[in-house]
Amino acid sequence: MAKAQSASLEQMAGQMIMVGFQGNTASAQSVIQTRSLIKNGKIGGIMYLKTNVLSLANVKAMNDGFLGAGSVLPPFIAIDQEGGSIERLTSKVGFAEIPSAANFGKSQSPNRANKIYYAMAKSLASLGINMNFGPVVDLNINKQNPIIAKYGRSYSDDPKVVVSYAWAFVSAHRIAGVISTLKHFPGHGSSASDSHLGFTDITKTWQANELEPYRVMVKEGKVDMIMVGHLFHQKFSTDPNAKIPSSLSVNWITGVLRKQIGFDGVVISDDMEMAAIREIFSLKETVILAINAGTDILLFSNTANYRIGLADEVRAIIVNEANSNPDFRAKVEASYNRIVKLKKTIGN
Repeated sequence: MAKAQSASLEQMAGQMIMVGFQGNTASAQSVIQTRSLIKNGKIGGIMYLKTNVLSLANVKAMNDGFLGAGSVLPPFIAIDQEGGSIERLTSKVGFAEIPSAANFGKSQSPNRANKIYYAMAKSLASLGINMNFGPVVDLNINKQNPIIAKYGRSYSDDPKVVVSYAWAFVSAHRIAGVISTLKHFPGHGSSASDSHLGFTDITKTWQANELEPYRVMVKEGKVDMIMVGHLFHQKFSTDPNAKIPSSLSVNWITGVLRKQIGFDGVVISDDMEMAAIREIFSLKETVILAINAGTDILLFSNTANYRIGLADEVRAIIVNEANSNPDFRAKVEASYNRIVKLKKTIGN
């Protein structure tokens, strides 16, 4: 495992980038190109979409290639496998599907949920997947919520209940050697709109207890990684007119998550190609604002305008800014150190 001080700025920047890819077989040209990005340290990880899944055998073969690419640090291989309707691996390809969070909260005990989550996490690990974008710890506050409640992605509107099931999810994944991800900080469950589709303002709907799952689980050391959503709250904005969402907000990430809640682990953005970001901010603005805010991993699904060179564009922005701004470079180095620490837990 490389030490932080032995890494170049370009290598550190590369570890902060996670991208989606095209192709669903190990021999696909885009998959071969992605392996090269991993080998050369130009990206730190990849994320699966349903379009990448042709069969479990093909997923395993692609992951064998990604993990065996020869990179100094192992790549994060991530997937959204929450359960219910939010699954990339389905029964269609022979993967055992599990209930949604809402169904668990209504009909299964946390102990039973833990057993089901462990079986799923073990299956993910057997395919070479080492990171899952779950559990959702959003509170089910707005029963008409178009992205959380609609799909049964929340365990409950009670923070204590959410924590009990979230820990069932996290502990099961830890035993299986898979990193888990609490999401969507600071809380998407009260929103009236979907950040996938556009600007999402939670100023009038957000409640302070939406932070409770993060406070409790961070304090108890039960968090591997936290994903920050693209959610705007006027009271937490340094410039309300700029409409800076939580994923780009120093007040939310450094102020609330790091300083108030005390989380010192890896922070990952939600997909930076969601309309809430892509339609408002340029790529350069997105990257610089996110890192200045305290984000460690920049997630790009690479679906809006697919190009294998997206990682190069993002890395160039990071390197150029770091070369001209010592404070920014310090943030890159700190992010790299957190990422290296998390990567040491893969498979353990």
